[in-house]
Amino acid sequence: MCTGFVQSYRTRGRSLLRATGLPPRRSRWTWIADLLIAVVLAVGTVSADLNRSYYEDQPQVPRVSAPSFPSAPRLPDPPRPPDTLPWPPVEHRLPPAEPWELTLAVLSAAPLALRRRYPLAVFWTVLAATWLFHLGVITDDSTVFTFASGLIAAYSAAMYSPYRAAALVSVAVGGVAFGALSLVPEISRGFIPLLVLLPVALAANAVHAWQQRGRAQQEATRRAVERERSRIARELHDVVTHNVSVMTIQAGAARKTLDTSPDQAREALRAVEAGGRAALAELRHVMGLLTMASGGSHSATTADLAPQPGLGQLAALTGRVRDTGVPVELTVTGTPGPLPAGVDLAAYRVVQEALTNAVKHAAGAAVTVTVEHAPGELRVAVEDTGGKRLSRFGGSGRGLIGLRERLAVYGGTLSAGSRPQGGFAVQAIIPVEVE
Repeated sequence: MCTGFVQSYRTRGRSLLRATGLPPRRSRWTWIADLLIAVVLAVGTVSADLNRSYYEDQPQVPRVSAPSFPSAPRLPDPPRPPDTLPWPPVEHRLPPAEPWELTLAVLSAAPLALRRRYPLAVFWTVLAATWLFHLGVITDDSTVFTFASGLIAAYSAAMYSPYRAAALVSVAVGGVAFGALSLVPEISRGFIPLLVLLPVALAANAVHAWQQRGRAQQEATRRAVERERSRIARELHDVVTHNVSVMTIQAGAARKTLDTSPDQAREALRAVEAGGRAALAELRHVMGLLTMASGGSHSATTADLAPQPGLGQLAALTGRVRDTGVPVELTVTGTPGPLPAGVDLAAYRVVQEALTNAVKHAAGAAVTVTVEHAPGELRVAVEDTGGKRLSRFGGSGRGLIGLRERLAVYGGTLSAGSRPQGGFAVQAIIPVEVE
């Protein structure tokens, strides 16, 4: 039977796999860097397109040599002039840039600010804006900037998109589109350093991102292991502490009454046996889950595991404590409804931990357990009248801390403290969805 512990364990495992399979969360500096890239390329594209004049070199003409006369005295040959004469370049001016061209110039680079968040959408937006931008009358220098924007967008799609197949197909189609639609610029000498340094920068960024992703995966794995370790320790604490405390008290009672009242000693030993069986069953459940998660050869199936305890087992729980000589009164009010397995287990652990504390720290006290099924919430209260603390039992406070952590998962709260009239009270409130 699938219990809340199983569901929680598997859910955390799937969350860990999803978390380590995706790129790490973006930092403030990556946002700033991507924003600067988008601004620089957008401003460069617009500025290059606004410069509407360009110069074209004229063809050179042959130089006409002076005639030579045979009768003239021969002088030393002067330096030979060039065979052609350069003509001054001619200036050409394009029509003024249209507003829609400038808008598309911005759109061809501005989406790069989101290139790590939505890499595929950014790539196709940049490609579409670049193609529409080239439908107008633009300058060659602006084509260099749009090509650089497209190159960065393609790199981002291949690097950061979780949809690997779609990213590779998009980059391949985009490369063909850039060539077929004549979106590749004619590189002049001034832009060669840009096109040489850009791939180097992208490669360096890829290496840095790969290292950062590896560190993020290690950190996520470490945090998940710590959470699982804390959760398992809390579960073992709840299982072992209660049952061992009850067994210790019962064993002590059996030792004291063994000679004078064998029947009472026999009953106490039966209680010890029942507590031991309950502890073994719950420990087997927890260890079975751990073995199943590790994938060992002796792993148990879910069907082999007994269900985790819940509010339905409160009568048995209070009965075992009552057998130790502690007066326990159980009161259930309201109409019990179906509870999620995790909430049911959490409420049971609250009662179990409070009864354990009463047995250890309030010998001779009477305990009242109240469970109230209210609309939209579940209320659990355990109060004792106060008693003598047993010196052989110490307390670290980890039980109450673990309860608060357990209830926080379901949005619940826990309050614990001394009562004005004496004794100790533990109260828990857990929200419950009303169907």
